[in-house]
Amino acid sequence: MSDAPRNRAEILAKRADFLAAAKARRQGMPGFLLQARHRRDDQPLVRVGFTCSKKIGNAVMRNRAKRRLREIARLGLMAGARPGWDYVLVGRPGETVSRDFADLQKDLAAALRKIHK
Repeated sequence: MSDAPRNRAEILAKRADFLAAAKARRQGMPGFLLQARHRRDDQPLVRVGFTCSKKIGNAVMRNRAKRRLREIARLGLMAGARPGWDYVLVGRPGETVSRDFADLQKDLAAALRKIHK
């Protein structure tokens, strides 16, 4: 895993990692909620996870919201992310699916700046 390219983030898969991020810093934005935590381990990887509850809607809407969150992370997360941090993007009902994509990208950049202030 230490051979992962520095311009890519590893995907969070374990529930414990999501729960740890939920207890750490958070920054609400119109399109989503960003949770972030410094792992304080020796791995410089950036890890990211995505979650959308049933409040978003049916499976089609939840999957659409997660696809949009994955794409904004792919395009903009590494610009503001710090090595050794975990980030979780949480979809918001109505907003994550309907918000303009460019605005979602701006929300991510602003949320990362505020988290690391």
